[in-house]
Amino acid sequence: MRPATQLAMRYGKWLVLALPFALAGCGYNTIQTLDEQTNSARSQIEVQLQRRADLIPNLVSTVKGYAAHEEQVFSEVAQARAGLLGAVQSHDPQQMADANAAATTALGRLLAISEAYPQLKADQGFLKLQDELTGTENRIAVARGDYNKAAQDYNTYIRTFPTALTAKVIGAKAKAYFEVTNAANREAPKVDFSKPAPAPAPAAPSKVP
Repeated sequence: MRPATQLAMRYGKWLVLALPFALAGCGYNTIQTLDEQTNSARSQIEVQLQRRADLIPNLVSTVKGYAAHEEQVFSEVAQARAGLLGAVQSHDPQQMADANAAATTALGRLLAISEAYPQLKADQGFLKLQDELTGTENRIAVARGDYNKAAQDYNTYIRTFPTALTAKVIGAKAKAYFEVTNAANREAPKVDFSKPAPAPAPAAPSKVP
């Protein structure tokens, strides 16, 4: 065996042994840890969004028992639910945030129907579903905060020198935050039932020939 080959093999073994320490020193292990933490936090959001989507059919069914003619609202809720389920499957935080905001708007219209139906407002099943939805929304808010904090830690770390060099080599990309990107979904419409509906305009008098 040639001396050059022996030398290459000797240094090659040292490089293999030293590689894990070199990667650890450049932040590789920390990048992987922060990545796992972010993915875990995102999965918690997905669990809660899925739970919210699972509650919607029962809520719609309960409201239909008192207001079956509100087909437009039911259709909007069904579309919002489908969008929410699709966003969960995408695992994209921004898509999930937009879909969740759209679901909030649609559910707001659905829940507003109860103002016109006192019996619905007093229905124990309806009240229980409202409580479950509120609890789920609170858990979504907590999961969103945990995820955005984990994503911020990850994004900051992979931009910091010398970790940024390692991130570039291994193709680490910044994480998207769970935040609404569709301006139309940023604020749910407000419904005010305290104001009476305007009276219809009087018909124009007929002309007598």
